[in-house]
Amino acid sequence: MKKIDTICVHTARPFDPITGAISTPIYQSATFRHPKLGESTGFDYSRAINPTRSVLEETIALLEGAKYGLAFATGMGAISCVVKLFDVGDHIIVSEDLYGGTYRLFDGYYAKYGVEFSFVDTSDPRKLDDALKPNTKALFIETPSNPMMKITDIAACAKIIHDRGGILIVDNTFLTPYFQNPIALGADIVVHSASKYLSGHNDTVAGLIAHSRDDLDFALREAQKSEGASLSALDSWLVLRGIKTLAVRMERHRSNGEAIAKWLQTRPEVERVFYSGFTPHPQSRGSAGMVSFYLKDPAKAPKVLERLKLILFAESLGGVESLITFPLVQTHGAIPEPMRLSAGVNDRLLRLSAGIEDKDDLIADLAQALED
Repeated sequence: MKKIDTICVHTARPFDPITGAISTPIYQSATFRHPKLGESTGFDYSRAINPTRSVLEETIALLEGAKYGLAFATGMGAISCVVKLFDVGDHIIVSEDLYGGTYRLFDGYYAKYGVEFSFVDTSDPRKLDDALKPNTKALFIETPSNPMMKITDIAACAKIIHDRGGILIVDNTFLTPYFQNPIALGADIVVHSASKYLSGHNDTVAGLIAHSRDDLDFALREAQKSEGASLSALDSWLVLRGIKTLAVRMERHRSNGEAIAKWLQTRPEVERVFYSGFTPHPQSRGSAGMVSFYLKDPAKAPKVLERLKLILFAESLGGVESLITFPLVQTHGAIPEPMRLSAGVNDRLLRLSAGIEDKDDLIADLAQALED
C-alpha cells in the first residue's frame, strides 16, 4: 500500500489518461456532450459531476482511507450537506469548543427546521454521556478543537454513538489526513475546510467530505447536486495542487508550531499556551501548527496584533503564511457570550497558525510585538 506522502504527490490519478498530462486538467466546462440519446461519457453537467472535481474527490477518499469523497465550494457547504442526513426531531451532540461559523449554521439555521443541537465539552466523557437523549442520532466533533486545542477521543465517541445506531462526524481540518485518520478510528464521516492545510496557500475556499458508508452516499450526493454547493473545476485544481506538497508542509507547520508554543511558555506576558502537542494522544501522529495563548493583560491583545510585522493579522489558518486572529470577535463572534466564555474564548485569547517561514523569524516577530 502506498504511503501518504506518495498519495499526496501523485493524487488519485498521477497523470491524465487522455493526454498524459501530469497536472490534472482543469475542465472548465459547464456541460458535456452526449454521444447519442441514452448515452453519456459519465459527465453531464458540472454542478453534478466534473472531471477535475472527481479527481479531488477520489484523492481525499484515498488520503482518509475512505471509499467516497465529495467536494464543495466551502467547508460550510460540506457541513451543511451532512446535516441534510437528519430529520425534524433528530438530536445531534456537537463539540462546545468549535468554529463559530459551524455554530451559526447549526443554531441559527438548522435548529429552525427542527433539528436539535446540544453543545458540550466532548473531551469530557461524563459530559458527553449526560448529553445523550433517546433521539440522539449523531456526534459532531472537532479534534483538536478550535481554538482551545482540546482532544476528543474519536474511538470512544464512535462506540458511544454506534451503540445507539447513530453516526460520528469528525472535522479533521486542524490535523488533516497526514496526522489523523478518523475513519480508521470509527468515524462515519470526515469533513474538512480544504481552504486551510489541504490547499495550503490561502488562495482558495473549499470543503471536502470523506466516508465509506454505502447507505449514506446517495443521500449526500443528491444533497450536493440539489443544493448546488459543489466545487468549481479551477478551485478543485488548486486544492489538488496544494495536496501535492501537504506532507512536506505539515512537517514544517508542526516543527514551527512546536517551537513557537514552547517559546511562548517562557514569556512573562503569556499566561497559558494551548497546543495539542503538549498532551499527545495515540489517535494522531502530530500536532500541526495551531497554537492559542492567553495574554496576562487583555489590553495588550490589540497592541500585539498591531505591532506584528511578519505574522499577518487575518482570519483563516493552515496556509504557508503565518496568520493570527482574535477569536472573540472574529472566528467565534457568532457564539453567544456565555458559551464562548465557558469554552475559554475571552478577550485575552489569540490564535496563531504557524506557517512555513523560518521559525526564528516568527519568534523574533512575536518577541518585538509582546515587548512593552
